[in-house]
Amino acid sequence: MRVILAEDSTLLREGLVRLLVEEGHEVTAAVGTGTELLAAVRADPPDVVVADVRMPPTHTDEGLRAALEIRRERPEVGVLVLSQYVERRYATELLTGDSGAVGYLLKDRVAQVDEFLDALERVGEGRTAFDPEVVRRLLVRTTHTDPLARLTPREGEVLAAMAQGHTNAAIAGRLHVSRSAVEKHINAIFDKLELTVGGEGYSKRVLAVLRHLGS
Repeated sequence: MRVILAEDSTLLREGLVRLLVEEGHEVTAAVGTGTELLAAVRADPPDVVVADVRMPPTHTDEGLRAALEIRRERPEVGVLVLSQYVERRYATELLTGDSGAVGYLLKDRVAQVDEFLDALERVGEGRTAFDPEVVRRLLVRTTHTDPLARLTPREGEVLAAMAQGHTNAAIAGRLHVSRSAVEKHINAIFDKLELTVGGEGYSKRVLAVLRHLGS
């Protein structure tokens, strides 16, 4: 894939460049600010952007705002956002579009190379890739009317795996159940959460669930 990196830490940025190149990807630009990221994407759109949420000059949300602008201008470009902490507002903002090709990972996950590369591949394929801890935070609800309380423990496991972006086949393998069992659990989840999802495609179902949990 053709990738643009946006990370203000020179050490991490260069490490990611080296990793991606060694894995056969082409890094077309590696920048340190949101402004540079937007300019690089507009000049030569990649397949995927990997961007830190917090970058200069204020180190608040420059990377996120640039990522959201890219999704508006170039919805065909996948966006994988990296963050030091689980910031629910940021995760929710990423879920406002109708397409997949979006991910949110904690930076600690980058150190687990296989998981980072798998997330990058999923985003590049137009699917989703959400850090398990991000999903866990979105799943946590405190009100007594919590619709998630209707789910069985197994349905909760399936929902968490769905939200991370795993396919039905992958969920079946992870939970050691049949694919048909996974499909039954998913149908039950959508019934219990009273979700009506239009269109086809696994990512749309995942995004519908995450939007619901992040609302």
